[in-house]
Amino acid sequence: MITVVRLRHPWRNLIAVIILVGLAAFLWDAALRKPFQWDIYAKYLFDQRISQAALVTVELTVYSMLIAVVLGLLLAVMRLSTNPVFKSIAWAYLWVFRGTPVYVQLVFWGLLSVIYPTLSIGLPFLPPVLTLPTGQALNVFELAIIGLALNEAAYLAEIVRAGILSVDAGQEEAAVALGMSWTQTMWRVVIPQSMRVIIPPTGNEVISMLKTTSLVVAVPFSFDLFARSRDISIETFTPIPLLLVASTWYLAVTSVLMVGQYFLEKRFARGIGDARPATTEASIETGAITVADSGAPSDPTIPPDGKAHL
Repeated sequence: MITVVRLRHPWRNLIAVIILVGLAAFLWDAALRKPFQWDIYAKYLFDQRISQAALVTVELTVYSMLIAVVLGLLLAVMRLSTNPVFKSIAWAYLWVFRGTPVYVQLVFWGLLSVIYPTLSIGLPFLPPVLTLPTGQALNVFELAIIGLALNEAAYLAEIVRAGILSVDAGQEEAAVALGMSWTQTMWRVVIPQSMRVIIPPTGNEVISMLKTTSLVVAVPFSFDLFARSRDISIETFTPIPLLLVASTWYLAVTSVLMVGQYFLEKRFARGIGDARPATTEASIETGAITVADSGAPSDPTIPPDGKAHL
């Protein structure tokens, strides 16, 4: 019989205690530190202007991601196309939008009315059917969505492309052998299987997009969560508590998104890793090892009761 003695980790336990004590000391100090102005924080945490700005931030995130997902899927298909024109256009798009900062791109979108004073709708080489001033056709909210979506599409395109490439080529060949068209193959076979790979990084991109909306001040758009909290802090001369208010709202929305991402990943990961090999169970009390029956020929050195007594 073997007596199992658990390993002791005195240094690991000591480090854990030191970390907990340091964290408690930091929280206690923050609770008593005057510059945080917790009374101002509590006053504006659920202020109507802040809650409305949080809703605008969520709207920016949702609209931008919807456009980015559609455009990213199109760009991924173009990257995988055998047509050299499609591949070149998609590559150039990714090169530009991934190679320049999103803040710089948003500044350009804010200057769109300067670069293009009017927007004309019509056929090439023919008089335009409709001509509108750019500022009248697109407001700053729409420009912010366009700027965020076009930048995000470049990253989602690579995520989708990686997901599609993760599906075994035999799946597509089997679908073609069954008489499916390319569209049916992608929609019914390839895309559903690639979602397991696409969902986790896409969820991270959604959370990143929520925080990137704080840059729309470059458009300029000043009704998002960060801009509104900054404007209030300028009026009240209390920048630190208003920054804490904005951070709290960002953390709250991000937490909701993380929970949704967890359940979405769990749904698309169904059937993955369900099968488990035969395990060996060790009994700490008796020192006996139970070997699961796998149907293989029995070992003459193991007693009929299936236990090897050491």
